[in-house]
Amino acid sequence: MRLQLASVALFFILFTGSCMVPKDVVYFQGIDDLTKGEVEAMYQKYDIRVCPDDLLTISVTAWDQTVAVPFNPSTFTLSATEVETQAQGQRTAATSNTVQTPTYLVDSEGDIQFPVIGKVHVAGLTIRELSDKLQGEIAHYIDKPLVHAQLSNFKVNVIGEVTRPGPVMFMSNERVSVLDAISIAGDLTINANRHNILIIRDNNGKKEYARLNIMNTSLFSSPYFYLKQNDVVYVEPNAAKIRNAHYSQAQQYNVSLFSSIFSAVNIMATLLLAITRR
Repeated sequence: MRLQLASVALFFILFTGSCMVPKDVVYFQGIDDLTKGEVEAMYQKYDIRVCPDDLLTISVTAWDQTVAVPFNPSTFTLSATEVETQAQGQRTAATSNTVQTPTYLVDSEGDIQFPVIGKVHVAGLTIRELSDKLQGEIAHYIDKPLVHAQLSNFKVNVIGEVTRPGPVMFMSNERVSVLDAISIAGDLTINANRHNILIIRDNNGKKEYARLNIMNTSLFSSPYFYLKQNDVVYVEPNAAKIRNAHYSQAQQYNVSLFSSIFSAVNIMATLLLAITRR
């Protein structure tokens, strides 16, 4: 009887152990206990700054829009649609023009070539500073110009233990946080290490990196909480997944086979014991 109970207990431990999942998956633990001063200390002033290889969309307007035309060179995209005539079996192509706002590539020196003005150094400027700088330059040619600038290729890469790893594009001049990137990537998987999210950043050719703990409210105070262009967010697997990765398919098969045999033997022992008691 004692042998049977020991066998049942051992099987229960093995079965429940294989089905256990991490309980430590709650984000921002302790956030309800923060003081007002601790919350205020989390405030960060952050603005996106223009970098080499950025693509900028820039448009210029004025009271008389005709005078702003030289600063807004239109880009036409030809699109062709093939139309098949059923009766004659012939194909024709219909073309249409689409006007697009021009984009400007920031070169390796941090400059763009802007119509009329020529070379303008923009690297290191915020979007607001860029608009103000161009307005000042264009004001030499037209009265009271308005410049709207936008970064059109803000991209970060999210890899590792997320639902949808890969590049994430943002069409915004606002701040982009690591939570924004993780959210768009479908959130962390159950196998993610939430204590040790790695941020890799290229800062003028020099690599920087930092570790973030999404479980703790200290995340909001990190200078890496807000992302920059081309940052890499790597979510490591947790210890349980790393351990499981060491098992080969053959080993997993052996464990599964042993569990099945052990279960069958235990059932047979229970039935035999019940029969002998009658």
